[in-house]
Amino acid sequence: MKDVLGRRDARTFLAGWSLSVFGDWAMFIVLGVWAKDLTGSNAAAGLVFFALSVPSLFSPLAGLVVDRVSRRRVMIVTYAAEAVGVLALLFVHDRSDLWLLYAVTVFYGFAGTFAASARSAFLTVLLPRELLGEANGLFQTVREGLRLIAPLIGAAIYATAGGGAVAVLDSASFVAVVAALLLIRTPEPRFEREEHHFLAELAAGVRHIAATLPLRQMTLAAAVCLLVVGFSETVIFAVLDEGLHRPASFFGVLSSLQGVGAIAGGVTSARLLRRFGDGMLMALGMLAFAVGILAFVSSSLPLVLVGIAIGGAGIAWLIVGFGTAIQLRTPLRLQGRVASATDVAIGLPQNVSIALGALLISAVDYRLLVVVEAGVTALCAAYLASRRIAPALATAPAPSSPPPSPSPARPSSSPAPDRPATGTRPAPAPDPAESYPT
Repeated sequence: MKDVLGRRDARTFLAGWSLSVFGDWAMFIVLGVWAKDLTGSNAAAGLVFFALSVPSLFSPLAGLVVDRVSRRRVMIVTYAAEAVGVLALLFVHDRSDLWLLYAVTVFYGFAGTFAASARSAFLTVLLPRELLGEANGLFQTVREGLRLIAPLIGAAIYATAGGGAVAVLDSASFVAVVAALLLIRTPEPRFEREEHHFLAELAAGVRHIAATLPLRQMTLAAAVCLLVVGFSETVIFAVLDEGLHRPASFFGVLSSLQGVGAIAGGVTSARLLRRFGDGMLMALGMLAFAVGILAFVSSSLPLVLVGIAIGGAGIAWLIVGFGTAIQLRTPLRLQGRVASATDVAIGLPQNVSIALGALLISAVDYRLLVVVEAGVTALCAAYLASRRIAPALATAPAPSSPPPSPSPARPSSSPAPDRPATGTRPAPAPDPAESYPT
């Protein structure tokens, strides 16, 4: 990680982004707990995460924008808009204002699709190919590590000062990342258009995935896996209520424990990526998540805590493996659209599973949902492991139509280049999962 942190712009970006992620984790927890407290309904709490992920369906549009303009500027505008928009939560006071909480959550998710796509593509401009796995592992470690403190602080602020105070904290965190982005000096290349029709441009990411066998297999496995993983967003509240007999605010403690596992997963992901490759790292992540989630059938608090930590490590491996695969197996000019296409491919099943989980939780024992979730995820891991996907670093970026040589780098309203937060060479990020908190 020293090679990544040795870059001035990398440290700047990581610092600002980390503050924004701190605000995100604090806010994510509070949104679910807030909805539960306003309505007394587990389904209402689960639907918060559905509202958060629905905007991922518009990812192709976000990817097209990201591939046409400065990725840094996209992030600046997006985070600035979020800094203002999240303050609308100051007007949520009782159950009649629940619609506003959902509206802000949808806006939050919509902005996140632009930010996630832009960040993934931005890293490929900043870093050489060989550092992308290390950078993704570092960013994932920091992101999940913040889960140790942010949810607890968010829950504590919510309990003492209300959700509006957490919204102000989150707004300030967006201001911090905007300031960091304004200080970055690395210029971005400008790409000439190859497609001249809107639909052709929009579909370029999908065509690339379809034509690249490893990406197609990994996207398929991730999509099927997330068709059940979304159950967790609602199941977790049933586990707290019926299994552990704890208040909804205890969600912050569970989330922090998931962060412990995710730190371990993030720290080890770069090494595992080099040893096993991106496809096998995803398979290991799915298997770990399946094992961890099975602990939810128990009413033992220690067992649930251990399980959620194992699941956290699995999520980190899955995210790093998939994000790095997208970056390394995609031409630079298609980064935004391929990242967005995969976001839709996994976002739609995730949305369906979150909604389905919210509907089923009242009619089906939550333990049955847990068993189904673990079983399907384990089968997806077995499928990927059986594909024997060659490691991405051992292969050249996948074909897709031949990328044009980028025009001379056009500094995006910043001074001269200084290798940033993540490098400087074209090599092909949610973060699918930047969009899913669990």
